[in-house]
Amino acid sequence: MSPRADSAVRLLAAKSLRTHRKAWTAVFAAVAVTSALVGALALALGSTALGHARVERYAAAAVVVAGDQEIRWTAKPWGSEPVTERAGLTERVRVPEETVAVLRAVPGVREAIPDHVSVVRDPVADPAPPAPGGSPAPRVHEVRSWDAARLAPRRLVEGRAPRDGSETVAGREAGVRVGETVAGRTVVGIADGPATLYVTAAEARKQAGHPGPGGAADAVDAVGILAEPGVPVDTLHARVRAALDRAGLTDTASGQPLRALTGDGRGVAEHLAAPPARTELLQLFAAVSGTVLLVAVLVLASLVAQALGQRAAERDLLLSVGATPRQIRAAAGREATRVAGPAALLGALAGVPLFPALWQVLRDRPGVVPEGLELPAPPWLFATALVVAALVTGLVRLVVLFTARGAGTPGKGTARRVGGLVLLFAGVASAGTATAMGGAAAAAAAGAATVTLVAGCALLGPWIARAAMRVLDRPFRRLGGAPGRLAAAGADAHSRRLGAALVPVVLVTAFALVQLSAGTTMERAAEAQARTATTADLAFTGTTAERVRRLPGVAAATDVLRSTVVLARTEAGTPRLERLPVLGVDANGLRGTLDPGVVAGDLAGLARTGTVAVGVTMADSLDVRPGSTVELRLGDGTPRRLRVVAVYERSLALGEFLLPKAELAPHMSDPYPARVLAASDSGERVLAAGGPTGGVLAAGDPTRGVLAAGGPAAGGKSVPGAGAVDPEQVVMPGAELNGIVSAAIVSAIGGLTLLAVLSTLTLIGAGRRGELRLLGQVGATTGQLRRMLGLEAGFLVATGLILGAAVAALPLFSFAWALTGGLPHVDPVHAGLIAGAVLLTVTAGVLLPGTGRGVRG
Repeated sequence: MSPRADSAVRLLAAKSLRTHRKAWTAVFAAVAVTSALVGALALALGSTALGHARVERYAAAAVVVAGDQEIRWTAKPWGSEPVTERAGLTERVRVPEETVAVLRAVPGVREAIPDHVSVVRDPVADPAPPAPGGSPAPRVHEVRSWDAARLAPRRLVEGRAPRDGSETVAGREAGVRVGETVAGRTVVGIADGPATLYVTAAEARKQAGHPGPGGAADAVDAVGILAEPGVPVDTLHARVRAALDRAGLTDTASGQPLRALTGDGRGVAEHLAAPPARTELLQLFAAVSGTVLLVAVLVLASLVAQALGQRAAERDLLLSVGATPRQIRAAAGREATRVAGPAALLGALAGVPLFPALWQVLRDRPGVVPEGLELPAPPWLFATALVVAALVTGLVRLVVLFTARGAGTPGKGTARRVGGLVLLFAGVASAGTATAMGGAAAAAAAGAATVTLVAGCALLGPWIARAAMRVLDRPFRRLGGAPGRLAAAGADAHSRRLGAALVPVVLVTAFALVQLSAGTTMERAAEAQARTATTADLAFTGTTAERVRRLPGVAAATDVLRSTVVLARTEAGTPRLERLPVLGVDANGLRGTLDPGVVAGDLAGLARTGTVAVGVTMADSLDVRPGSTVELRLGDGTPRRLRVVAVYERSLALGEFLLPKAELAPHMSDPYPARVLAASDSGERVLAAGGPTGGVLAAGDPTRGVLAAGGPAAGGKSVPGAGAVDPEQVVMPGAELNGIVSAAIVSAIGGLTLLAVLSTLTLIGAGRRGELRLLGQVGATTGQLRRMLGLEAGFLVATGLILGAAVAALPLFSFAWALTGGLPHVDPVHAGLIAGAVLLTVTAGVLLPGTGRGVRG
C-alpha cells in the first residue's frame, strides 16, 4: 500500500472510530472479558505445566533411585508413525533390595539409604459399645526408618533414637510426648517435621514387608543417596545411571528400568498422586481454554458483523467516491486494533487476580489438588498477560478481516447457507458418534457437537429468524394490534439483524444446558445404581472384614479396597491409555452386601486370583464375556492377564472392573480396606455388641456414603451413616475437579455470552434509533413502540430458548444414551436460571436502548 493510500486508511479509521464509538464500546467490553478469561486460564496452564511434586522427605538426597511411576504404550495409528501414550501410576512401584548394594559401590556416594514406607493404625482394644452415630476410626501413621530421616533431614529435638521394635520417634506435628504410646510403640524421641513415626531399620523393613520379584527378596520404596562432599549432582547422577544400567536392575512390578531422580524430580518418589493430577489439570485447562476461544470467536464475529453491517450505506458512499475495498477493510482493521488492543491488555491484566482466585477455589476442595502438588508462579509467568493480549487482539483483527471481506460480497448468502448446513450436518454426525463411545470420548464428542451446531445456527441465523417469524407472523398481526404488525414487518425487513441477535441467545442456552445437564444426568444415574447395588445394612471404617465377621449377628462382610488399573486399547487406530478406578472385594462376602447386577457369569469366580468382573459397557467395548481374558496393568504397573468370570450392569456406581481383594492388595501402597460392608441378622444387635471395629457407623437403610472419599488412609474419618456407594468418588476419580471446572466454564462462558447478548442488542438498538424516530414522526405513539419492542424481546427469548434447547437436546440425548442407556435429566432449577437470565438480559438489551431518545422522539 502506497504512503498516500496508507494515510487515507489512517484518516478513515480515525474518523470512523470517533463516529462509531458507541458501536465499538460493545466490542471493547466483549474483548476485555474474553481476554480476562483467557489470561486467567493461560496463567493456570503455565503454572500447571511448571508444576511438580513437592520435595520433602528426600530434600537432602542428591539422587533418589525409584521405580518408574509412569507406563508407556506405543502403537501405530492408521497411516501414521508410531505414537507413544503415557499414563501415571497411583500405587508405589518398588525397587529390588539388591539395588542398595549396587549404589553403595558407586564412586562419590557417601551413603545409600533404603526407604521402607508403611502405614500403621492405632490398635483398638474392645471399646465401649459405639453410639449409632459412629465412633472415630483409628489414627493413621506413616512409618519409616530413623536412618531414612537423614534424607530430609529430620533431627531430634527431644529424647533419643529408637533401639528396638517397641520404640519410635514421632514427628513434632503428631502432637504426642515422650513416654506416650502410639500405634503400640513407646515414643522415645520427638523429631522436627510432619507426623511420621520413625523406627529402627529392621523394624521398618519388617513392617513394610514388600516382597520382591517372585517373593524371593524384599523390595524398598526408594533409595536416597547422600553425596560425598564436593561431588556435583550431575556427575553423581551420571555415575548412578551408569551403575544401574550395568547391573540391569529393573523395578519389581513391570520390569522397567529404575529411575535416578534429581532436583524437583525427586518429589515423584514421594507424592504419587501429584503427576497424574497435574496431567489431568493440564488436559482440563487446555480443553476449557479451547472452548473459551471458540465461543469468543462466535461472540466477536456476531458483534463485529453487526457493528460493520450498520455502516452499509457509509461503505457504499466511500466506494462511490473512490475508496477501494482493500482500503475500507484496512481501515476497519485499524479501528479494531485501536479498540481491541487496550481492551485485550486491560482484560489480560484483570485475569492476573483471577488466577490465584481459581487456585484457591480448587485447593479449598479436598481431594481436588493433591497436597504434594506444587504449582509455582514465577514472576516471568505473568508476562503471559502480554501474550494473551496480543493473541486476542490478533483474533479480533482476523474476525474483522473476514467480516469486512464478506460485507457486500455478491453470493454471500449462498455460501453462508451452505456453510451453515455443513456445520449442522457435522454436529449431527458428532452427536451420533457419541452414542457409540463411552466416558470421556462420549463427553468430548457431545461437546464438539454442541459447538458445531451453534456455529451452524450462527451462519443460518437470518434464515432461522425469518422462518420463526413466519410462524409467529399471523399471531403478531392479528393479536398484537399495531405494535404486532410493526414487529412483524420489522422482523421481515431485517432478518439479518434479528439473526445476529439470536446467535448469542442460542449459544448461552445450548452451552449452559449441555454443561449442567450432562453432569446431573451422570450423577442421578450413578446414585440410582448405587442405591440398588448396596444391599449392606452396616458399614465400618478402620477395621477389616475378618474382624467384623466375629461380631455377633454379622451374616456376611466384605472388605472394599480402592485402587486403579490402566487399560491399553486403540480407538480408530490411535493408542489410548485409560486409568480407571477399581474395587477389590471378598467374593465370599458379597451376598447381602453388594449386588453389582450380574447379567452373565458368576461373581463366585472372584474367589480365585487371576480373575475379574467387568461392567457391561466396558465388556461390550472390549468384546469380552465370561471366559474371555482382559489385559490390565494394576496400580503399580504390573501387567496381568485376567479371566472374566462375570459381567455386571451397575458400573456407573462400582466402576468398570471388580477384582479379588487378594489380586489387588499386593499391588497397593496401603492395602487396608477403605470400607467394610456387612450384612447382619439385626443391625441393632451388632451395634449393641460393639467390639474392636474401629467405628460402627449406623444401622438402617442404605442411603449414602459407604465408599465415600477419605477413609483410614486419608485421615481415618467415619462416614455418617451406613449406606450406598458414593458414585462421585467410586466411579469418577476427579469428579469433584470436573464439577468445579464445569461450574467455572458455565459461569465464565455464560457471563461472556450474556454480555454478548446485551452488547449485541444494545448495538442493534443504537443503530435503529433513526428508524424509531421516523415511526414516531408518522404517528406511532411511545406506548405502541414500547409494546413493539416488548414483542420483539419476547420473540427473541422464545425463539432463542427453543432453538438453544433443540441444539442442546441432540448431544445431550447422545451422551446420556452412551453412558447411562437412558434419557438426559435437566434440573428444573438450572433450566429456570437459564431462562431467567436470558429473559432479563434480552429485555434489558431491547428495551433500554429503545426507550431512550429514539422512542421519545
